[in-house]
Amino acid sequence: MLAGPKKLSLRILQDFSGSNGSLEKSPRLQGAGPHTRAGEPGVQRRHRDGDAGRTEGSKLVALFEHPLYNIPVPEVTEKDKLFVVNPMEKFSLRSSGSDEWVSSSKAETLLPTGKTAYDTYPTWLKFHVGINRYELYPRRDPLMPTLLRDLATQRIVSSVQKSGGTQLKLIMTFPNYGQALFKPMKQTRDQETPIDFFYFSDFERHNAEIAAFHLDRILDFRRIPPVSGRLVNITKEIRDITTDKKLAKTFFISPAGNVCFYGECSYYCSTEHALCGKPDQLEGSMAALLPDKTLAKRHSWRSPWRRSYHKSKKAEWELNPNYCAQVRETPPYDRGHRLLDLIDMTVLDFLMGNMDRHHYETFEKFGNDTFLLHLDNGRGFGTHSRDEPSILAPLQQCCSIKKSTYLRLQLLATQPYRLSDLLREALATDPLAPVLAEPHLRALDRRLGKVLAVVGRCLARAASPEEVLVDDVGSRV
Repeated sequence: MLAGPKKLSLRILQDFSGSNGSLEKSPRLQGAGPHTRAGEPGVQRRHRDGDAGRTEGSKLVALFEHPLYNIPVPEVTEKDKLFVVNPMEKFSLRSSGSDEWVSSSKAETLLPTGKTAYDTYPTWLKFHVGINRYELYPRRDPLMPTLLRDLATQRIVSSVQKSGGTQLKLIMTFPNYGQALFKPMKQTRDQETPIDFFYFSDFERHNAEIAAFHLDRILDFRRIPPVSGRLVNITKEIRDITTDKKLAKTFFISPAGNVCFYGECSYYCSTEHALCGKPDQLEGSMAALLPDKTLAKRHSWRSPWRRSYHKSKKAEWELNPNYCAQVRETPPYDRGHRLLDLIDMTVLDFLMGNMDRHHYETFEKFGNDTFLLHLDNGRGFGTHSRDEPSILAPLQQCCSIKKSTYLRLQLLATQPYRLSDLLREALATDPLAPVLAEPHLRALDRRLGKVLAVVGRCLARAASPEEVLVDDVGSRV
């Protein structure tokens, strides 16, 4: 019942993939996007389109023009691409309106055609084939405005509940066979997580997913798939089109006359925790899905600093002050930049207040030499009046951080590039703006100061700065 859209999207990517194929020789596909300079026509056009909050004269524009945000990534070779693509295969749809995809040789092309097959790909497919060893998407990605707009406006043709997980999430499918993960609104912007709540029983917040994507981008990590807010009609875009019989049984009309549903999950899936529209309009986040794992296998790694997920027991890292030395001797943290990437993720989580980072993922194809995927950020931005210093344990215990990350954090602590101002601007063009309440934005600046203070204490104890700041930029800045 649930396999139809999934099989279809798999088939699409399988048809485009070929062991002997290669991507078109164009800047979009060769990773040249990050080197595009502001002021070129492409950049000006993106500013007009919004580009997730970027406008002419904005702080975001100034940030992305800064030398720290123009450090080139290594040259992307064929082995560094997630997919090797058949450059001759065009993307086409049946003119009959059927939901079946066929190759261009067998059907009338409904999508715009261009000089290359790549020009016929829908934006979600271009996003997938652009993933490489070094980045999920380039800094100056010309696809981003269109991809975010698609997530917010594309017609929804299928809605089914995502299996697994502790709280309700839906998989939405679009007419061009793109798919998104929908997390519905569970609480208002102004509600803080109760002080007596355990982190593992906290709500997942749709606005946290949106804000996390933009924050991750401002930090120049670019490890969270694109996310947009969206107002969904529960009746027309979920209830009336779902093929998920279990989900369909959970819809009802509340005493106030609102359309509600609750699905099936481990937490908060009951009549008492139902998701209700006004009367059938419901906010939510729409996150672009990554390529299916059968095509691009991902490895799930348990975080060494995972919490105990127990009401009274503590994890080993909370009891052993020399815990990092043990981690440094354990694969995959004993070589490469994996530990430093995990510390990057720690900084992101502390700024958001996310205590729920028990696992992370990487693309198997790239082995240990690749970035970490920062997925599932719904438990961020739950509190603004208090900080959780234990989230910074990896940084505190290891006293190591990438030099590039540290320099960018320092930059974001200055008045021209104030972190709260940048995120406020980035979120301003989201369909659900304002995405975060002002106290959450102000908390970012306070927490950034605490991150820099931790690094400062590490530097004060170190024999030389090189012991703390791992040089990953050299003479490039």
